[in-house]
Amino acid sequence: MAGLRLGPLLRYLDPHGAATLWIEADRPCTARVRCADGTEGEAGTFQIAGHHYALVALDGLTPGTATAYEVLLDGRPVWPPPDSRFPPSTIRVPGADAPLRVTFGSCRRAPDPTATDALDALATGIAADPAAERPDLLLLLGDQVYADNVSPDTRRWLAARRDLRDAPGAEVADYEEYTRLYYETWLDPEVRWFLSTVPSCHVFDDHDVIDDWNTSAAWLEEMRGTPWWQERVLSGLMSYWVHQHLGNLSPAELADDPLYTAVRATPDGTEALRAFAAPADRDPATVRWSYRRDFGRTRLVMVDSRAARVLEEGRRAMLDEGEARWLGEQMPAPGECDHLLIGTSLPWLLPPLVHDAEQWDAALCAGSRGPRWARIGERLRRRADLEHWAAFPASFELLTELIARTGSGPGAPATISVLSGDVHHAYVAQPFWPNSAPQPTARVCQFTCSPVHNSVPAPVQAGFRFGWSRIGRRIGHALARHARVVRPVFDWRRTGGPWFGNQLMTLTLHGRSARLRLDRARRAGRLRSGPVQLETVMDRPIAPDGTPGSIHPAETRH
Repeated sequence: MAGLRLGPLLRYLDPHGAATLWIEADRPCTARVRCADGTEGEAGTFQIAGHHYALVALDGLTPGTATAYEVLLDGRPVWPPPDSRFPPSTIRVPGADAPLRVTFGSCRRAPDPTATDALDALATGIAADPAAERPDLLLLLGDQVYADNVSPDTRRWLAARRDLRDAPGAEVADYEEYTRLYYETWLDPEVRWFLSTVPSCHVFDDHDVIDDWNTSAAWLEEMRGTPWWQERVLSGLMSYWVHQHLGNLSPAELADDPLYTAVRATPDGTEALRAFAAPADRDPATVRWSYRRDFGRTRLVMVDSRAARVLEEGRRAMLDEGEARWLGEQMPAPGECDHLLIGTSLPWLLPPLVHDAEQWDAALCAGSRGPRWARIGERLRRRADLEHWAAFPASFELLTELIARTGSGPGAPATISVLSGDVHHAYVAQPFWPNSAPQPTARVCQFTCSPVHNSVPAPVQAGFRFGWSRIGRRIGHALARHARVVRPVFDWRRTGGPWFGNQLMTLTLHGRSARLRLDRARRAGRLRSGPVQLETVMDRPIAPDGTPGSIHPAETRH
């Protein structure tokens, strides 16, 4: 009899009642999802490297309702488990006039009983009170798994499989080892239940493959010279396509996807998927990991800021030409949206010192101060992780221009929010343009939230605080002058944070209003083994209030 190895994950869900659920079974079978309201869907599994997966599409769910569901494999119920201590898994389709609650964060390492996990705490709270407010959408903005920093349990599993004295050592080497990461990360009971009942959208970041993935052309050349890198990157892309990317797509997009069709049409789709991943690694223009989702009058554009890079010095770009053109095409026309969300794992607006340091370093690497400084810049770029949007100046300007143009004039969205993670702290930053420039009518904000489950050393916390300081800003300006960098035509200020800890942000969008909340995980009581719960650190309106381009008062609660 077929059993459920992992999942179900509720992935795609749109306001019209279409949905997909992702599952992994332990053998070939037919997966069926049966809802209490009579809606059903089924799909046969497809095989990748000895693992069996299915995406079950549903259609006809009623907006404004919630329905419980069960999963059957070859006709036998496997979810919910008969001894489940959790409420029934439900699919809730928001009504047309209901608020849209979007929870987001990044950087969640494998479960660790000694650390606080914000996602686990959120799941625990909702399971204890099913009637409580819950997200309508979860955005996972990168580093869903850590291929280069595994848990002690996975290290022992790897050691039983191969000799860790051989490269890549105690890091993931192939597809089978990636499946271990996903199994460990998504099998946590609370999180598994939560992902079965709240739809999620995903995008990768560097640790999903390796720290500093695609930092520079020199970095990539060095990695391609190692004997283990090719298998690592192919396995990373293959496992991401199976476990994360497919669920980002609508049922209609899945039906039109030639790779998905090919994989399902063969008894073993491994070679077809490898044949896709190899050119995807060599030439980012051959695949698009970015995608768009519309939720009524809210548009979400999830941007791949890792695999779509052009790394050649002199042509460096966060997005290749086709990807940049696609991003521009996703910007809403006047009157089309009330809210625009741009999801990118890497922040657009950084602490000013960090931003200027990245532009300074990029200019040095491009030769603004000669070959010696270029070599220094490359070493510094890798050691200090100087590879965010600011390190790709042309792409930073492109994104800025798209945001300013989309947010200006009659019919502009009420808010444009850039949602990011990666930098292991949370903050709100808001840009402002000089009085001589046209002022966007939209409220434009950078919302950064990470980590969901990781640690931040005290020196790193001090460094980020200094990066936001006036002295840090002055030092950044000096670096920019040294490298002859032309500074942006606009500026930005921190209007909330920085906050440190394991945390999640939630945007609540209703009509043309928006509200932001930050929740941090903490242990109840003084015992390190006490239950983890979320406490609200900040909760405030984003729009509408104030005037276009104005700055909110700095958040005082830390």
